[in-house]
Amino acid sequence: MVVARVSEYDSYIESGITQIGLIPSHWCVKKLKFCASINSQSLPENTGASYRIKYVDIGSVSFENGIEKIEEFLFGDSPSRARRLAEPGDTVVSTVRTYLKAIAFINEKLSRYVYSTGFAVVSPKAFGNPAYLTNFIKSNAFTDQVDTVAKGMSYPAINSNELSNLYIVEPTEIEQTQITNFLARKTAQIDEAIAIKERQVALLNERKQTIIQKAITQGLDPDVPMRDSGIDWIGEIPEHWDTIRLKYILEERNERSKTGEEPLLMVSQIYGLVVRSEYHDKAEVAVSSVGNKIVYKNDLVFNKLKAHLGVFFKSSINFKGLVSPDYAVYKPKAYVENLKLLELLFRNPKYIQQFVVRATGIVEGLIRLYSDELFDIPVPVAPVEEQREILNFVSNESKRIDEVVDIQRSQIALLKEYKTTLINSVITGKFRITPEMAEL
Repeated sequence: MVVARVSEYDSYIESGITQIGLIPSHWCVKKLKFCASINSQSLPENTGASYRIKYVDIGSVSFENGIEKIEEFLFGDSPSRARRLAEPGDTVVSTVRTYLKAIAFINEKLSRYVYSTGFAVVSPKAFGNPAYLTNFIKSNAFTDQVDTVAKGMSYPAINSNELSNLYIVEPTEIEQTQITNFLARKTAQIDEAIAIKERQVALLNERKQTIIQKAITQGLDPDVPMRDSGIDWIGEIPEHWDTIRLKYILEERNERSKTGEEPLLMVSQIYGLVVRSEYHDKAEVAVSSVGNKIVYKNDLVFNKLKAHLGVFFKSSINFKGLVSPDYAVYKPKAYVENLKLLELLFRNPKYIQQFVVRATGIVEGLIRLYSDELFDIPVPVAPVEEQREILNFVSNESKRIDEVVDIQRSQIALLKEYKTTLINSVITGKFRITPEMAEL
C-alpha cells in the first residue's frame, strides 16, 4: 500500500459549529436544507394492495455495512411505516433510535426499495458529489450534531425539520470528488484489515470449541483405548468412562422466593449467569419477584423456552439470586462433581439436537424442554479426578486463546477508531487530499 504525505490547507477559518471546528478558508458551511430536500417522495395511500414492495426497516441498516436486509410484502400487508421512496444518490438517515447511526447511500439498485418512515431520505440539490454528502452525514461532525438535538433517553429521535437545520461543510466539487475517491479506497483497505482480523477471531473461537469438545467427550489422553458407547449419536468414548442418564446426575431445584428480595439474575450468552442490575440498569423486570426460582452458587441454570440454543450456565455467583419461573435450576446429584462440565458439554451440536428433538412446541424460540425429557438424555462421564483434570485443561486453554482473541479485538477497535477519525478529519478539511492521493 502506497502512503501519501499528509498535508494541511493553506489557511483555515472557524466554522462556528462546535462539532465541525476549523475548516479550510475557501470551504462553506451550510444548513442541510440549503443543499438537499428531505422526504420529497412517498408511496401514496391509494397504492394498490397487491403491489409488491421490497421494504427496508431501521434495524436492517447498519453504520458499517449500510443496507443488510430487505423484506418483501404486498403493500396491503406491509407495515404502515413502509412509505419512503429514494432516488439514486440519496442518503437515508435514521431519525429514530439515532444512536444506531443507520445511514446508507442509495445506489441504483437500492432506489427500488421502500423505506421506513423512521428514515429521513436526503436528496441532494445543487450539490456536487452525492457520495461526499453521505460521507459527511456519516461523520462525527454530523452525527454529533444529531446527538445534540435528538430527544429522548431510551428511544432518541429527531424530526426532519430539526435534521434539515443541521450543518454540513461544502468544499469545491473537485475536492468533493477527490475526498470521496480517497475515502472509498482507504476505508476499503481498513475494512479488509478488519475483516481479516474478524476471521482470525472466528477461527480462534472455533479452535477453542474444538479443543473443549474433544477434551469433554474423549478426555486428554490421545492414546487411551476407546469403546463404543452403545449410543449412535454419542459414538466412542474412553473405555473406562461410563454413559449415564442425566436423571442420575442432576436434581431439579424448585425453591421459590417468598419475599422477592434476592438479586435478580439473567443469562448472557457472552458472560454467562450474571446479576441483572450490573448489566442492565434499566432492564424491564416484573413488578414482583415473589415466586421466582432461587439459584445457589454451583447450580446449573437453563432457559426451558430456548432449548434450540442449548444455553446452560453454571452459577459462579457467591450469593443466591432469582431467575424467572421459565428457567430450570439444577443441582448436582451424583457422578459429576462440577456442573461446569455439563455447561460445556451441552454446547455440543449433538446435544443441542437432542434438546430440540425432545422439546415440545412448534415455533423455534417458543419450544419448551421439560426436565423429564432432559433427564432421559445420556452423557459420557469420566472418573471424578479426570473430570478435574479436564476442566483445569479447558480453563487454561480457553484463557490462552481468549488472550489472543482479546488482542485481535483490541486491534479491530483501533482500526475502527482510526477509520472514524480519518473520515472526520478528511471530510472537515483537517487533512488536505491532493489529486495524487485520490488516485493512489
